[in-house]
Amino acid sequence: MRLKTKLVLAITLLVFLIAGLLSLVYVSQLLHSAIQQSYDTNRLVANQVRFALQNALEAGLKDQKVDPNNPGQLRNLAAEAVRDNAALQAVIDSVNRYSLTVYDINIGDNQLSTLLSTNPENEDKPLPARPDYNQLLDANPVGLMQEVFGPPKVYDVVAPLERNGQPFATVHVGVRTTFLRAVYEPWLSATITLMVLVLGAALIAAFLLSNLALRPLEEISLQLDYWTAASEAAGEDEKKEAAKGDTAARVSNKIDFIGQRMRDVQEVFSALKENLDQILGNLQDGILLFTGDGRAVLVSEAARRFLAIDRNAILGRHAREIFDSSTVLGQMLREAFDAGATLAQVEIRTETGRRIQVSLDLIHDDRTSPGLGALVTLHDLESVEEIGSELELSRRMAAIGRLTSGVGHEVKNPINAIVVHLELLKTKLGDASAPAVRHLEVIDAEIHRLDRVVQTLVDFSRPVELRLSEQDLRPVIDDVLALAAEELSTHNVTLVSRLPSKPLVAKIDADLLKQAVLNVIQNGAQAMEQGGRLEVVLEEEGKTAVLRVSDEGPGIPEEIREKIFDLYFTTKSGGSGIGLAMTYRILQFHHGSVEVESEVGRGAEFLLRIPLAATEWGRRHLPPASTANGKGLAG
Repeated sequence: MRLKTKLVLAITLLVFLIAGLLSLVYVSQLLHSAIQQSYDTNRLVANQVRFALQNALEAGLKDQKVDPNNPGQLRNLAAEAVRDNAALQAVIDSVNRYSLTVYDINIGDNQLSTLLSTNPENEDKPLPARPDYNQLLDANPVGLMQEVFGPPKVYDVVAPLERNGQPFATVHVGVRTTFLRAVYEPWLSATITLMVLVLGAALIAAFLLSNLALRPLEEISLQLDYWTAASEAAGEDEKKEAAKGDTAARVSNKIDFIGQRMRDVQEVFSALKENLDQILGNLQDGILLFTGDGRAVLVSEAARRFLAIDRNAILGRHAREIFDSSTVLGQMLREAFDAGATLAQVEIRTETGRRIQVSLDLIHDDRTSPGLGALVTLHDLESVEEIGSELELSRRMAAIGRLTSGVGHEVKNPINAIVVHLELLKTKLGDASAPAVRHLEVIDAEIHRLDRVVQTLVDFSRPVELRLSEQDLRPVIDDVLALAAEELSTHNVTLVSRLPSKPLVAKIDADLLKQAVLNVIQNGAQAMEQGGRLEVVLEEEGKTAVLRVSDEGPGIPEEIREKIFDLYFTTKSGGSGIGLAMTYRILQFHHGSVEVESEVGRGAEFLLRIPLAATEWGRRHLPPASTANGKGLAG
């Protein structure tokens, strides 16, 4: 069965049930009203008979002497008075003749014996046992219809007559259900016929309205054809099979098809957006794409550094809300947006002295005169120069490392030969108290010191075998803190740490990273000669783990700040200048970076950045370390 047919039948059946139920309720209420009307009429008849009975008794018993101890005498006198009263008989005959629903009338005494009846055979006999008419009034609609239209029954409408406050006689008006049915059946039939006609009209109207209501499905189907016509996903056989079905089924199939296409497009869009976000995250330039009405729809991660606004707070906002007119950059871009002018690689210097190259390109096509939108590009000139300097430094240090490795190897052999011959010379001199022996011991000590320096140089230049695995950084940092805590306490240094509650997983060589972090912690502790507070904080910044190590030392002067990562550079007596160099090199192995922020007199803060696991989040990392690369600070 077609879906449209099912819908029409369902609506029609629903209307039929509602109309039928209302019709039954109406008929039952109408019948109940008829029963109530018959009761009111027959109750009036009973009262009239009772009044005539009262007059007959008063007239018949007047001047009669009754023995109070002889109830039978009173009963006989009452029966004679009732039966001989012409007025009472006339009333009863009139009611019996003209009332359409009255079956009979019986007058009984207080002993329930019949004094007078429209049926003479009932006189002096017990009153007929009949149900009270109130039972019809109290019956439910179904029971009422069963009583009226079922087997014939007679119900009594009773009117009592009292004497001296005691029951003396009763008037019973019998109402037969067949009479009720005969009286009210014609107009009940007319009412039911009318209800059937109304019900039929309702069914026809429901059928027509159902078809009319479903007719827009044809128009919807045609509109859906417009959206699905260009698709090649459905074959010709599927289209022919769909055409055979009813309209509702075709519309349902087309909606399912369009829904599937939308889901596919959404998946593709999500994948493209994820790739685009990753590309934008890798860019060092700030990129902002605006719609034709000036609202940001695409923002790169680097734009946050230029505008000092969170990336999510920029999306959806108007250019006037994003660019602050109190800044050089914001004022220039706002004026360009307001004037609809382009900016071609304009170089500005911000309030902090930072050099930025700004470009604003308006996007147009042949059909939209106002334009499709605008593209803002922010280029950090100083970062480009820093990257170039780091690359050049990395190349130079790699070359120096290779040279140092060769020199160390060549110097190591002569030193070994000198040590051997020096020992032979000591043996030949023999006398340990000879003046020459003291000079030989000095030479021996200096040769061993030179050997240690060369060995350190060779170790630093030796290739490192990384053992990378995904690990939570928190236990790694905990191990370093536990290792350094005892030593720091002896130097009156208070170690304070703050680690995140959730894991920060990165792909690392745990032993090397521990060495790098320990070098930075020891460097900070050594900077505080009188002791102080050393704070270690691990946190997540974007998609990078950042370890902050800050001390309360004298700070690092600006003139030597760029030299602290040079190999063998140290400001401490007895320092080797290798500790921070090794940290720098280890961070290179992990594609991370190390930075230092310092203010003279207020201590220094080292920031170790490590990419989180399984991704390359687009930060500018240090160049990959060469096996001979060397750059550092005395530890």
